[in-house]
Amino acid sequence: MAKEKAADLRNNQEEPLGGEAAAACLESFCKALATERNASEHTIRAYRIDLNDYLAWAARQSLDPLKVTHRQLRLYLGELERAQYSHTTINRRLSALKGFFRWLTVTGSVQADPANVLQGPKRPKHLPHTIQPAHMVRLLSVYGKRDAQGAPREQSPVDMRNQAILELLYACGARISEVSGLRCGNVDFANAQVKVFGKGSKERIIPLHAMALYSMRTYYDIARPKLVGARPSDAFFISTRGNQMTTDALRKMFKEALAKAGLDPTLSPHDMRHTFATDLLEGGADLRSVQEMLGHASLSTTQIYTHLSAARLREVHSKAHPRGFR
Repeated sequence: MAKEKAADLRNNQEEPLGGEAAAACLESFCKALATERNASEHTIRAYRIDLNDYLAWAARQSLDPLKVTHRQLRLYLGELERAQYSHTTINRRLSALKGFFRWLTVTGSVQADPANVLQGPKRPKHLPHTIQPAHMVRLLSVYGKRDAQGAPREQSPVDMRNQAILELLYACGARISEVSGLRCGNVDFANAQVKVFGKGSKERIIPLHAMALYSMRTYYDIARPKLVGARPSDAFFISTRGNQMTTDALRKMFKEALAKAGLDPTLSPHDMRHTFATDLLEGGADLRSVQEMLGHASLSTTQIYTHLSAARLREVHSKAHPRGFR
């Protein structure tokens, strides 16, 4: 009799959405990111990892992940803080939650958005790393026709490819994913420009200077046919196995170039992008043009480079002015 009453009580209660339902919603959300926002595989994978972590936390807390309150979500963020996750990671997890619950609300899967009112920890503002001019010369000489002292050297097909990659990174501030995805048809040698596809497959065209154009043309005419072999491929940058250069392969090549140049091993290909933007602004380029070449959706993202330029000017002033601090 007691079991029957318990069963009746369970039947009269609203069946809560549990872990399986939340997992199904997560997969639908990831599909929506791909189809509606044209998000990259990397972005979707990051969302899935972050949100699966949240689902696992909700399961440990015996909570329905789709019916939490903003206070319960604060407990989740607090657990991340106590586990000494960086503020960057916590803010990324919160951003994933906000996007997920916003989508759940729009699709009618939940009635309220508990993540909307939450704010993550404030991150300290760090100026982007840039590569000093003398160091850039050393880096761009590693695979070049001449070394840093100007002595001629023989280039292999791989040297030509790597030189073209480094010159392109510095010449147009492309993201590493954009370099990996570059197609042969997107390099316009006649008009000295390259077409790249950024986040959300947003297209932009960036001019190339003569030195970058020369390196890319040399690689394309001489080295690429030897690397691609008989395998048909539309990818511009080809690995030694005849495949498209992946982002991991590009990063590995960059680290090897840093080691050969004797430079800071913590530098990354993205620092080439930072250096490109900073050098343009210090050379007199307007902020809107730099924004367009970088593919930033918001001008505020580009404005950080103006602070970097100001910091460099203060450093120069401090060292050069008779009354500057030394």
